[in-house]
Amino acid sequence: MDYLIMCIGNRNGGDDAIGPYAADKLKKYDDLTVLDCGTVPENYTSIVKKNKPKNLIIIDSVDMNLSPGDIRIVPKEKIGVMHISTHGIPLSVLIGYLESYIENIYLIGIQPKTMSGELTNSVRKSGEELIEIIKNKKIDQIKKLQ
Repeated sequence: MDYLIMCIGNRNGGDDAIGPYAADKLKKYDDLTVLDCGTVPENYTSIVKKNKPKNLIIIDSVDMNLSPGDIRIVPKEKIGVMHISTHGIPLSVLIGYLESYIENIYLIGIQPKTMSGELTNSVRKSGEELIEIIKNKKIDQIKKLQ
């Protein structure tokens, strides 16, 4: 398996819903394996380990001090210091655990505007852009967080 995508977030948490939103859209493509992990990505580690994808893509809202909707690949060294979403365990712990099983792990963050209410238009639009990037397997076009 080339790609497995973990989408993380709270459907009722404003822009934190971008992960589940992306999961709903990406599941339409037969060549992608997509997990809608909600707020408990740790519950899906056995599926990731069993499938042994070459590339694991994690999509989540990430406060990166950028403009709402900005998309970045968050490098490993930045993950521990970022305030990330509303789930139970830090993504640094999740990624640290999965690293021994997966060759390439990409954390793709979308800058939220709000973490309550509905998904905002700017973040939804960025989610659509990200879906196209993933569908076309052009992850390398996403800027890295500096």
